[in-house]
Amino acid sequence: MADIPSDHADASTERGQLPLRRRPRGGGRVTKTSGPAEPTLPVSAVARRLGIAPSTLRTWDRRYGLGPTGHATGAHRRYGPADVARLELMRRALLEGAAPAQAAEYALRATPGEATGFGKTTPHGGRRLSLRGEAAAARGLGRAAMAMDDRSVQRIITEAIDTGGVVAAWDEVVRPVLSAVAGRWAASGDCVEVEHLVNECVLTAMIRKTPLVPAPRNPRPVMLCCAPQEAHSLPLHVLRAALACREIGTIMLGAAVPDAALTAAVRRTAPAAVVVWAQVPVPATALAKVPRTSQRVHVFAGGPGWAEADLPPRAERLDDLPTAVGRIEALLLSDHELGQGRPGE
Repeated sequence: MADIPSDHADASTERGQLPLRRRPRGGGRVTKTSGPAEPTLPVSAVARRLGIAPSTLRTWDRRYGLGPTGHATGAHRRYGPADVARLELMRRALLEGAAPAQAAEYALRATPGEATGFGKTTPHGGRRLSLRGEAAAARGLGRAAMAMDDRSVQRIITEAIDTGGVVAAWDEVVRPVLSAVAGRWAASGDCVEVEHLVNECVLTAMIRKTPLVPAPRNPRPVMLCCAPQEAHSLPLHVLRAALACREIGTIMLGAAVPDAALTAAVRRTAPAAVVVWAQVPVPATALAKVPRTSQRVHVFAGGPGWAEADLPPRAERLDDLPTAVGRIEALLLSDHELGQGRPGE
C-alpha cells in the first residue's frame, strides 16, 4: 500500500507558522503503573487500519511526535487506543486537504477521548491519485476516494458545494478526481470501485443540494435526458442542481431514454429546451428525432459523445458545465423566451 502524500510535510514552517510542539519521548510521557494494561497494536496492524504505509507511521513519529505513548528508543513501537485515535485525527485532516504539518498539529492538540477502541477505525486502501496542482479539496477528495471512505467523500463534496456552489464544486473538486480515476482505469484497468463510490456520493450530494423550485423563472421547463443506451447520467444531475440554484425549472428523464419515449415526453410537456447527454459517441440522428412543437424547442448536445458528431442545425453543443448553465439561463430568461419580445420581433 502506498503512502499518503507528504510532499508538503514542512509546509507550516515554510509559511512562517510556528514549529510544532512535539510530544516528549520516553520518560517524559506518563504511563500507567497499575491496573490492567491497555491493548496495543504493532506498526503493521495500525498501518493496515489507517490505510497507510508502515513507513508513514515511523515518519509521523519521528517528524511530528505522533508515536506510541511510552515508546523507548530501540524498542518495537506498540500503539494504544489513544495513540490510534490521534493518528485517525491526523489522517482525517489529511483527507480534508490539510498539509501534513498542519494535520499533525491538529491531531496533537485535539482530544481523542471518544475513540478508545480499535474498532473505531476502519481498514482502507492507501493508493494515490495524481492530483498535483489541483485544489486542496480535490486532493483531499482523491485521498478519501482511494481509501474508500464514503463518509469523508460525501462530507468533502458537500462542503465544496456549500463553499463555492455547484459549478465550482464540480469543476474544481469533483471533475479532477473523476478524470484521475478514469486515467488510472485506462492505464491499468483498476479503480472501477473508486469511480462507482465517487459517482454515488456525488449523486447523493447533488440531489440533496437541488432545491425545489415552486415558482421557476422559466415558464417552460428544461428537459434533461441521456441518449439511448447512455447509462451515465451523473452530469445531468449536476446540471439540474446548478439550474435549480438559479430558480430554473427542469424535468429529469435520466439515463438511456429511448427515442420514442423522448418524443412522447416533448410532445406532452412542450419544454423550452432539451439537453441530451452522451458520454460515449452516438449518432447525431438522435438529436434530429427531438420533435418540433408549436412552440420552439431548443436542442442542446451535452457531453463528449457529441465531440465528433455533425450536429443538425437546430442543435447547439455544450462543452462544459459553466457554459451550459450560462447558455441555458441566458436563452430561457431572454425577453423573447418570456414572451416579452421587443417591437418588430
